Amino acid sequence: MSGEEPLLHHISSYDYHLPRELIAQRPAERRDASRLLAYDRASGRVEHTRFSEIGRFLREGDLLVLNDTRVFRNRLYGRRRKTGGRVEVFLLEPPEKPVLAAITRSGGKLADGETIDLGEGVECRILSTRPDGERTVEFNVSPAELRALLERRAQVPLPPYIKRPQGSLPEDEFRYQTVYARREGAVAAPTAGLHFTPELLDSLRASGVRTAFLTLHVGRGTFEPVRTADITRHKMHSERYTVPPETAEAVNDTRDRGGRVVAVGTTCVRVLESVADENGRLRPCEGRTGIFIRPPYRFRAVDVLITNFHLPRSTLLMLVSAFAGRERILALYEEAVKMRYRFFSYGDAMLIT
Repeated sequence: MSGEEPLLHHISSYDYHLPRELIAQRPAERRDASRLLAYDRASGRVEHTRFSEIGRFLREGDLLVLNDTRVFRNRLYGRRRKTGGRVEVFLLEPPEKPVLAAITRSGGKLADGETIDLGEGVECRILSTRPDGERTVEFNVSPAELRALLERRAQVPLPPYIKRPQGSLPEDEFRYQTVYARREGAVAAPTAGLHFTPELLDSLRASGVRTAFLTLHVGRGTFEPVRTADITRHKMHSERYTVPPETAEAVNDTRDRGGRVVAVGTTCVRVLESVADENGRLRPCEGRTGIFIRPPYRFRAVDVLITNFHLPRSTLLMLVSAFAGRERILALYEEAVKMRYRFFSYGDAMLIT
């Protein structure tokens, strides 16, 4: 082990100071009006611009890989039949069957076997609880009836640092969703993609930048902090992914032609790096991945990264640090703080070439 590795493995090495007012509570007025910090690893050059200008940093022959998962409304509130206490039921999978995975939050401890009244005659019963707090719950209505209830009453699953005391806003319904979202299953948005508009994507395609889609249904792990001082002991929650044949072909063709694979967000990075072989080539596949990318790491499939600014001590910050270097990333974050960039899901973006 080198002298640098213990530093890279300690959670405190991924900390930084962020003033609370820089945590974005609302999206930019226009998606592509977000600010963009562009960093070139080869030259060390940093440029500050707007996301609408991202095409200046991409080339003909590049391939944008985007995650087309769709966030579903999944946060319900009800009452414990036993005590009347308020309970939040946060579904972890779409309502495609009566028995689902969920997380619950309440003032008192919920026991297996308890029933939660969700209103309109809908109830869910806690069947079992895992050591990590994930529960299996059963509903007394059909998946179609549960879906209808979610559409009427469930909240958009915004992350906890976006404060909505009265619940999610109407704008969250479409702004916390990419314009190309189509495969339902995520409990959090792949936020790097929130900056794209249909017009911007069309402009990039017209300039010779191709696009391809994969799916990773963002799960509860996106909200889970690293709780171990030694980050190598942290275990990621696995998430479902799909790489369709046309995307595998597009990545391989880009590699053959000397183009760059541009991952839009850390979710795309995790899928691409999970399925790529040693030469960065892909095959069509689907499955689950629990890959934890942290320094030091050799990237096989990703050449360029578009990403938001991430929480201190988070696995996402560790992934970005693996891509561009921990010290350099922390210096860029410090610069972004000084320049009053907006952070996290509704915040501004970085481009790392």
